[in-house]
Amino acid sequence: MLKKQLQESLAFIRTKTKAAPKIGIILGSGLGPFADELQNKTVIETATIPHYPRSTVEGHAGKLVFGEVSGKNILALQGRVHSYEGYPLQQVTYSVHLMAEIGVKNLIVTNAAGGINLHFKPGDLMLIVDHINMMFDNPLIGVNDDKLGPRFPDMSEPYSRELINLAEATALELGIKLQKGVLAALKGPTYESAAEIRMMRFLGTDAGTMSTVPEVIAAVYHSMKVLGISCITNLATGMSDKKLSHDEVTEVAELVKGKFSRLIKAIIGRMDQT
Repeated sequence: MLKKQLQESLAFIRTKTKAAPKIGIILGSGLGPFADELQNKTVIETATIPHYPRSTVEGHAGKLVFGEVSGKNILALQGRVHSYEGYPLQQVTYSVHLMAEIGVKNLIVTNAAGGINLHFKPGDLMLIVDHINMMFDNPLIGVNDDKLGPRFPDMSEPYSRELINLAEATALELGIKLQKGVLAALKGPTYESAAEIRMMRFLGTDAGTMSTVPEVIAAVYHSMKVLGISCITNLATGMSDKKLSHDEVTEVAELVKGKFSRLIKAIIGRMDQT
């Protein structure tokens, strides 16, 4: 069923572009403007693609943007869908399955995240080295199509050590400070309570988000190499006197977009396209 849907989605995309980039990027809350910097763009509204779930959240435009950056052809997803919008994880990860069908082999996942590590501050960029799935759900539950991926994918290295090293070396050369840490994914849409944040810190998490981990699971399923970067847009509940809001998330993402763009462009320029 999934394979048939993907083929129908791909057939529609092929009426708009024949591009088959090997590098993909999913742009999280407030980070969508990066896609506007691509050259020679073909933009497809995801709402027009058969079987593709619609994005309903502010800051998630819902566009596939094919284009060029740093001498490489890439596919940027400008806006994702989330479980809290009412979608099952099988639909949340449809974008990743489709990217695999298009030919993406290296995937950069980004998000806005709340800092749980006491040494983090808003505006930091964090390399994701591992994750804890606190959604208590998995996008691969259900009948498996062995033509798409294995029934039991290995998750010992969901984030490519090779790409982490590349990102660290690139950031060092650019003079951009990168934090490193473990990401926790929760369903939302409520922000976590202070007690939940204390629990997550005890479990060893450094930042929390409401996305990304299901997409990474789907990417690993397709044998993609994954690089994950979180923009720390706020301190988690109980770590400051501020009440949390989505406006704060998008405001901080706006402030770091220049640093984020420079880093991502440089990383893509050094990426292997195989």
